Amino acid sequence: MSSVSALGSSQIASEITTVETRLQAPVTELQNQVTTEQAQISAWGVISGSVSTLAQALSNIKDVATISSRNISTSNSNTATATASNLAATGTYNLTSISLAKSQEIYSSLLGSGAATLTGGTGSLVFSTGGKTETIAIGSGSLTLNGVAAAINKQAGGVQASVIGSKTGARLVLQSSSTGSSAAFSVSGTGALAQFDYSSGSAHVGETLAQSAVDATLTMNGVPITSSTNTLGSAITGVTIALAGAGSAVVSVSSSPTNLSSSVQAVATTLNAAVAAITKETKFTAPTTTATGTSSGGSAGPLLGNFSATELKNELLTSISQLVASGVSAGAVGLSVNSSGTISFNSTSFAAEYAKNPTAVQNLVSDLYTSLTGITNGALGTSSGSASGVVSTKSTGFISATTTSINGLITSIDAQVVQIEKQNAAQLKLLQQQYTIAESNASNASITQTYLGVFLGSGSSSS
Repeated sequence: MSSVSALGSSQIASEITTVETRLQAPVTELQNQVTTEQAQISAWGVISGSVSTLAQALSNIKDVATISSRNISTSNSNTATATASNLAATGTYNLTSISLAKSQEIYSSLLGSGAATLTGGTGSLVFSTGGKTETIAIGSGSLTLNGVAAAINKQAGGVQASVIGSKTGARLVLQSSSTGSSAAFSVSGTGALAQFDYSSGSAHVGETLAQSAVDATLTMNGVPITSSTNTLGSAITGVTIALAGAGSAVVSVSSSPTNLSSSVQAVATTLNAAVAAITKETKFTAPTTTATGTSSGGSAGPLLGNFSATELKNELLTSISQLVASGVSAGAVGLSVNSSGTISFNSTSFAAEYAKNPTAVQNLVSDLYTSLTGITNGALGTSSGSASGVVSTKSTGFISATTTSINGLITSIDAQVVQIEKQNAAQLKLLQQQYTIAESNASNASITQTYLGVFLGSGSSSS
């Protein structure tokens, strides 16, 4: 009689493991795909960051006309300092016989103290400046030097007041709020304030003239100039001169591309970084072969072969290599792309070309901004807001659109993995149940065979 052998637990476990490995294969493949897609998202994030930095550098050359293109200096900063806008004509300006504009200043006789009450009763002060009058009433509660000064300053008119004290007493000092001969003033008072009367050329009681209000005077390249203030804003178009002291000074205005050159250098630097980032994420490194024939070290960037990434790099490089404006090329101003795809900038060449044709160079920089901004906007998207800060228009860049698409694919794959794993779990559970039943049946059959063997064997013996 043939025997029935039981199915061993180790054999069952081996069979289940084999099936489990087969069922896991498509899940592993999908999970590897997710890893690849996530690496691409990370790579696009690196590229997006570098392009964003480039866009920030570009903002500094958005309006070339606002970038200072003038260098201004003075031979003697103790007598004059100056600033210049881009409208300033280059040249040298000799300032001689400088005399500063001054305000009028008068002071009272020495009185007891700033807090002592003035005698003579309440009254008012009337200031006359340039045909205009200003009346300040002083009540009994303010009838001190400190109170009078506070009342005058509260009015904030053409005269300012202060109290200067010493161990021997205090004085009321009145000064015109502005400089120049037109700021000269007279004052008349009533009551206790009559002692502060002052009028140029007539007798007065207690006020003494410390300084007359006068205009600033000077000659510029031999031309006489008069100013009510010590700031000359219209003597030279585009130049503001601040007079600081009596004497002479030479103001020199020259063309200077330094600020524009620095801004272009920043663009070149960040552009290089963006190109390098794309190169790294799309690069293929061939494996190296040793003397024994072993190959190792090969690698591929996450975006190897990606058309969008490669095209972005090409557009960035082309924006330099094909840049021409007003007959001036990028190479003429020191911007160039070498054979390895690296952008270089030579500030000396830039300055030399600027000296020959500043307008053409400025036009070139403006075209550079327009070209690169179009590329960065296409990659990153754009947005604009209203005065209230609410975004009114917005466009999505292709990098964001690409990563959104990849994220959607990852979500879909994750859902597939979950579904497959549920199905696998159900199949394994059913398989385990079937093996358990089979093992039980085999065990029962083996027992039955044993009993039959015993029974049949004893029967033959008794015959």
